[in-house]
Amino acid sequence: MDIVRSVYDWTFQKLPKPKPPHWRRLWMPWGRHAGQAVLSTKTAVTSVLCATCSLNTGPEAASELSYYGRSPPVYPSQLTLSFWEAIGNGTTNAQWAAAYRAARALVSEMTVDELVNITRGFPGPCAGNTGEIPRLGIPSLCFADGPAGIRGQEFVSAFPAGIHLAATWDRELMYQYGRALGREFYGRGINVALGPVAGPLGRVVRGGRNWEGLSNDPYLAGVAMGLVTRGMQDAGVIATPKHWLLNEQEYRRRWVAGEGHAVSSNVGDRTLHELYAFPFMDALREGAGAVMCSYQRANHSYACQNSKLLNGVLKTELGFEGFVVSDWDGQMSGVASANAGLDLVMPGAGFWGEQLAQAVRNGSVAHDRLRDMATRILASWHYLQQEHSFPSKAVYTNLDRHPPIDVQEDHAALIRTIGAAGTVLVKNLNHTLPLRKPRFLCVFGYDATVNPAPWNNRDRYGGGYDVNHGWNTFLNGTLITGGGSGGVTPPYVVSPFQALQERAAKDRAVLRWDFVSDSPTPYPNAEVCLVFLNAYASESFDRPGLRDEWGDRLVSNVAGWCKRTVVVVHSAGVRVVDPWVEHENVTAVVMAGLPGQESGHALVDVLYGEVNPAGKLVYTVAKSEEAYGPLLNSSVPGPDDNPIFPNSDFEEGLFIDYRYFDKLHPRQSRSCSHPPAGELKNKNDDDDDDDPVRFEFGFGLSYTSFSYTNLSISLLTPSPPARIPRPVYIGVPGSGITKVTGDDDTEREGEEDEVWDDAAPVRVLRGFEKVGPLAPGQVREVGMVLRRRDLSVWDVVAQQWRLRRGVYKVWVGASSRDLRLEGRLVI
Repeated sequence: MDIVRSVYDWTFQKLPKPKPPHWRRLWMPWGRHAGQAVLSTKTAVTSVLCATCSLNTGPEAASELSYYGRSPPVYPSQLTLSFWEAIGNGTTNAQWAAAYRAARALVSEMTVDELVNITRGFPGPCAGNTGEIPRLGIPSLCFADGPAGIRGQEFVSAFPAGIHLAATWDRELMYQYGRALGREFYGRGINVALGPVAGPLGRVVRGGRNWEGLSNDPYLAGVAMGLVTRGMQDAGVIATPKHWLLNEQEYRRRWVAGEGHAVSSNVGDRTLHELYAFPFMDALREGAGAVMCSYQRANHSYACQNSKLLNGVLKTELGFEGFVVSDWDGQMSGVASANAGLDLVMPGAGFWGEQLAQAVRNGSVAHDRLRDMATRILASWHYLQQEHSFPSKAVYTNLDRHPPIDVQEDHAALIRTIGAAGTVLVKNLNHTLPLRKPRFLCVFGYDATVNPAPWNNRDRYGGGYDVNHGWNTFLNGTLITGGGSGGVTPPYVVSPFQALQERAAKDRAVLRWDFVSDSPTPYPNAEVCLVFLNAYASESFDRPGLRDEWGDRLVSNVAGWCKRTVVVVHSAGVRVVDPWVEHENVTAVVMAGLPGQESGHALVDVLYGEVNPAGKLVYTVAKSEEAYGPLLNSSVPGPDDNPIFPNSDFEEGLFIDYRYFDKLHPRQSRSCSHPPAGELKNKNDDDDDDDPVRFEFGFGLSYTSFSYTNLSISLLTPSPPARIPRPVYIGVPGSGITKVTGDDDTEREGEEDEVWDDAAPVRVLRGFEKVGPLAPGQVREVGMVLRRRDLSVWDVVAQQWRLRRGVYKVWVGASSRDLRLEGRLVI
């Protein structure tokens, strides 16, 4: 009764202001044994912000009392100091300070009803539309999907997916991608672009939305998040890094009527900081104007009303100055979400609107909290200087007649470049690739050509949620994007077959094709057979598998008679290849990702050697699905679990993807784990039978070879204050030994040797740089800088980052297991 009474008091009464406690010391590690009580209004008695003014009566009305306290509270009514630290203040830099001054000037003139009006969504042309205040010149802000292009519009580009961009390992392309994407949103008068994505990070291998993100490594994802955010906002639109936080599976991601609550991602405090929040930090450093909170629960508190995540980590620890917007219909309470740090609800009023105004007037929500919501929204608007001559909205349904608003510019060239740069060559026997003007080619597989009828849903290329649920492959067409809100709306699609026909016509070659049969007609005169497969994924469901029998059968049948079989896989994530990858006639394998509208041109550029393959895998390809163990599937309630409150326990801690495999099967540095020409090692070579990994994180072949020499590590000149450790400089001269010019990615991984602990991975990525193009024999020095955060761990007791004294090992290599150089760093 005491807890229920506390919920009642907190919801309906204005509490006296408590003495500010030392709240940082009260935070405890997250998990099942965290000791603080957390207050929730989701099932409280007759909340003033109840959307239906009636109680829940199904299974979802079951008591959640046993789950209280598993997410530490950071509420203004309890911890006054945290509230004031969580209020935006514009102290990050001069640009934010000016934006806050302008926003506060507007807010000071607004009534409660006007403040409420801009903290909620309204019907309108965009995916999300805020309220407007005409008398103060405040327009309705337009929100639109998605992270790889404007969805559902005409005359817009279809960019490669986030996972494909990350596979380029190219910082410059990451920025150009964000800039071009931002220019298209800006040109259509869209104020807020809903991307980029680092949540899901990619914990669950079959996760339905992993492809939207920027790899499952927090460092790589963080670099890409920062650069894409910078590029988008340099173009004048507000970027919205999402989904904050721990949204790692689609199954039960939301409350389901008749079944119960959304899944709870139960994670420890160290894992939260070092893995899942890590990439968002780079986006915040670049001044991200908005962050979207996620659907699911985190330690049994819904993410959009989770005060630890919003007030505590995001706004206080990380000093986020922008606004938090709910995922669409992701708000699950009124007072709780307001006090926990949500600033804007979409796409309608949710539990707010007039009810929020009532809550402010009766003291359930502080007037200062409402002003902070509005200030943050308007500050982001001013931060991007959108109050000055921002383009008019040009967002339409596909049934509206309107003049063309073409924002594509020359982005097709960039899309083609990124498409080729993110293509990963994983096998290349006997120099099968690059193709040297073959005169007779066969092309097989449904992925080689375009879908004949992909526009049944005008807004969702290939199909919407009503038809795509459970798809394992994108049948009857080449795969350029995944499904759901992150999908793209291409102006056209260059299929692989179209690009191959263009090349064949130029070379006066012969083509034979079959896009339907899994046992196509043999052609004994064919010089090369290209087999196309794909692996689909979408929002709203997790992938049913990592391979498909039809595709495996097609490869085996073609390889049975074609001596040079090249397999091309367009995939939304991991695709297991072991059923056929060691077949003697499968001489080359290309992981072609999700390359966007210029798919065929980008692929043919690589196949024919116009572009040297420099892409690297951003996940580990295991030899079997079972090798991923508990990280393969999304979590479902077991026989002893409460199905009304499903759990997903992140018991692996920091060990996902290559960190998981390194823990299971530690490998020492080896020189060039894969021979330069891509001669795939047989299973019975050395101890490979015991190794569950087929292709490791960061792996990717080239048409050339590179060597690494002379690693040097030094401390840079200290910057004030002197107590801050000096950055570390890593220098690596690299020699390209090749017959053709090429690119390579150099990776650096760091490990603390003497002071490491059992909770830490064997190695972690902490730097990368694109090298090239290099001429044959050319040597170039590669320099990388380690930041304090790169060497620090999160102290769950002190609630701060700690840089430990001791010896750190540093490796430089071409992948997580191809480690060429080793050095030591002493702190």
